[in-house]
Amino acid sequence: MKKLDETLTMLKDLTDARGIPGNEREVRDVMTKYIKDYSDEIVTDHLGSLVAKKVGNENGPKIMIAGHLDEVGFMVTQIDDRGFLRFQTVGGWWSQVMLAQRVTVLTKKGDVTGIIGSKPPHILSPEARKKPVDIKDMFIDIGASSREEAKEFGVMPGDQVVPYFEFTVMKNEKMLLAKAWDNRIGCAIAIDVLKNLENENHPNIVYGVGTVQEEVGLRGAKTSANLIQPDIAFGVDVGIAGDTPGVSDKEAASKMGEGPQIVLYDASMVSHKGLRDMVISTAEELNIPYQFETIPGGGTDSGSIHISANGVPSLSITIATRYIHSHAAMLHRDDYENAVKLITEVVKRLDRETVDKITYD
Repeated sequence: MKKLDETLTMLKDLTDARGIPGNEREVRDVMTKYIKDYSDEIVTDHLGSLVAKKVGNENGPKIMIAGHLDEVGFMVTQIDDRGFLRFQTVGGWWSQVMLAQRVTVLTKKGDVTGIIGSKPPHILSPEARKKPVDIKDMFIDIGASSREEAKEFGVMPGDQVVPYFEFTVMKNEKMLLAKAWDNRIGCAIAIDVLKNLENENHPNIVYGVGTVQEEVGLRGAKTSANLIQPDIAFGVDVGIAGDTPGVSDKEAASKMGEGPQIVLYDASMVSHKGLRDMVISTAEELNIPYQFETIPGGGTDSGSIHISANGVPSLSITIATRYIHSHAAMLHRDDYENAVKLITEVVKRLDRETVDKITYD
């Protein structure tokens, strides 16, 4: 494998880390490792969200940049008498992307490899073969012969189960394939924006945040926003890439490599018009490519942040990503780097006067 540069090493470390909602400690430790050198202070709220603070002007507005630490995965709910694991999805899964996929069960005794299985098609009726297998009829096979042996491996109900996939730089080296881009790419953006501001006199206080439990209801964004009480917030996440076969522009217009997505609307939030206009004008001034995104279903951390306290002008900026909420997803490095550049430049312009104008105009 080709040697990874500094940025790719960080992205690999973030995506390799395991953390379904409610189990984000491992991911938080990785994010802390990379953001601590660019922060004046790091705290964790009582749910586990990481909040890294960087002070430019201590009397300036508070700017929150939030990516979520958690990834979609599974939780062990039962061990049957033959050692097979029943499980609960944690976050949104489509049954058709799950079968025959390798997973890792994180137990008190260490990692246990498993595979998601179901009844073989060879013994199904012709009608049953035509239908997708329901998630409730799937199980995880860890190679145990009994409930007792599974317990000897350390497996218990409540253990987290995560997809297994190796971080891969594709033949086109701009294309990056990994598990958990949703949403370790948002965490990476928050890290790199703080890094870009290291020697800048920015007119505000910036918070790089790794939130918990986004995939089960934008929960950590609520608690971290209440802790920070920001004046402006950006949710950074993945969005839908519409450049695969069978997808029309009407369904999803964004294409990988054509710039970060500025989200106009999703199920959790109507974007703040003043902040949206300011971000677009900054992108156009600096010739940073961007795309518009609307997502009728689903939302981002901005959905919780914008209705915290007295309301926070918020905008979601996302990265067009293929195959999200599956074992592996693909994104384009240029989109990531342009998102970092755009948010950095916007933050440098968010002084008190500009924030007041955005908020009250």
